[in-house]
This record gives sequence, C-alpha cells and structure tokens, in this order.
Amino acid sequence: MESMQVPALAGLASVAPLSNPVIISDLHLTPTKPKTIMGFLRFMKEVAPRYAELVILGDLFDFWIGDDAMGDAEAIVATLKLYTASGRRLLIMQGNRDVMLGEGFAAACGAELISDPIVVEIRGRKILLSHGDAWCLRDETYQAFRKMVRNPQWQAAVLSKPVPERIAMAQEARMKSEGDKSMKTDAEMDVVESAVAEAARTAGVDLVIHGHTHKPAAHVGAKIERWVLPDWELDNTNCAGRSGCITFLEDGRPQIQML
Repeated sequence: MESMQVPALAGLASVAPLSNPVIISDLHLTPTKPKTIMGFLRFMKEVAPRYAELVILGDLFDFWIGDDAMGDAEAIVATLKLYTASGRRLLIMQGNRDVMLGEGFAAACGAELISDPIVVEIRGRKILLSHGDAWCLRDETYQAFRKMVRNPQWQAAVLSKPVPERIAMAQEARMKSEGDKSMKTDAEMDVVESAVAEAARTAGVDLVIHGHTHKPAAHVGAKIERWVLPDWELDNTNCAGRSGCITFLEDGRPQIQML
C-alpha cells in the first residue's frame, strides 16, 4: 500500500481502443446481497466471456474501505482475475460507494483502473464514460461530500486508520446517505443534462454513457446522446429483480440489455 498512490490520484486518463465491450455499473455488491453476488458470478461465467472487454463504471461494491481489506471480496476478485487471465481486458472506474477502490484492487484483478470521466474509443467511435454522480449538481450537499472524499489528503488520513474504524465510518456514511435520499426529490438526485452536454462538448464527443442514477434509458433526441446503465438488485423482495448492461452493435451503436 505504501508504494501505491491514494485512489484519488490513481486512474488512467487514456486507454487503448475497445473492440467489443460489455459495460455494467451499480451492482453494489456486499455480503448482505447474496443473490446479487450470485447473479454477478453467473454473469461473469455466462455473459462476460462473449466480449473482449468488461467495463465497470463504478459502484461494483456497496462500500470499499481500502485495498488492504479485500477479504469479503475474494470470490469476486478471483472471478475478475480469471476473466483477465484469459486475455480479455477489464476496465474499472471508481463510483461514489467504492471511491476508495485503488491500484491494489486493480492489480489483484489484472484490471486497468480508469479516471472519471474518460474518453474511450469503442468500435471506432469516441465515447465519454463516467459514473455520473459528478453531474448531479442540484444536490449541493452531496457535491460537497463528493469533493471531500476525493481529496487525496482525506483519503490518506482514512487509509491510515485501523480497518474496524474504517468499517464503522463506511457503515455510518451509508446510513446517513440512505436517510438523506429519503428527503431528496428525484430531480435533485438526477444529472443536470446541460452539465452532461457541456462535458461531452468539451471532450469532443456526441455520446455519453454513465450510471449512478439507477434510471436506465437511452436519451437520443438531442445533439448529445446520453445512455444510462441499469443498476443491479436481485435481493430486494419488495420489487422485481433487475440487472443489465450496455453492449454495442457492429456499427458502434449502443444497446441496453436487461439480464
């Protein structure tokens, strides 16, 4: 850990083009969601091998306290390592829940840790990829929190604490987040489309793919196409199970697939 950068300073700013990727996000894996974990392991065995690259745009885990505490994720790490050992590429982006995911985890999986946002060429078309939470600008309280947890000094201080203390911090933050969400409107928790469009124009692209909002959709009517990834939830007995991904047609057009 000492020789590695804090997660906020890690992440590649550019990567080699992708030929045939499958993109997922917002799985929120945690031991308390065994069905979602099993769904992901089944996806890695039956679906992911059909594609040359797997891209995870944040929140693979419901929380992550540091790469020195991967114990509960051993099966997931092993599955991802098996994928890359077969010659396929794995690209992983930090989300808001697993913002402390770093170079240690990436190395254990054989993955490329990528920055947020990042422009990636997919089947000849340049696309802006992001977790998406940076564009939820109506939620000023969350944006202040986001800025704090991505501060390198803050991360270094947290990583210096004992693992049990970090677990307690993560649980407290998660409980507060759930409580805060119940008092926010859908609009507050959604992206500001003009901010997405501005990011796309600055990046020189006309297509954006992101997660975070748990509102899978293809917004294709404007000059900037915006595709939103499905979240994964297979353990909630109060709603139908859901999971999904984005893949690409031969001409480079994306498509949402519910699994």
